[in-house]
Amino acid sequence: MEVDDLSEQIRSTSPAVGLRAVGALHRLAEQVEAVHVRAAREQGWTWEQIGDALGVSRQSVHAKYRE
Repeated sequence: MEVDDLSEQIRSTSPAVGLRAVGALHRLAEQVEAVHVRAAREQGWTWEQIGDALGVSRQSVHAKYRE
């Protein structure tokens, strides 16, 4: 899905279109988060630092991304 398409869908008055856009945003956010968690770990960040940056506990981020 293109960014312009997604942006248009977010502003839609149709609940079906809007909810599909929300789903796409969730998937995109998960992908971006995974990339940056991996980069942070490669740069030596602790699970606590990553959790703090994401606003979650170190335990939850570790459980989600443990190596």
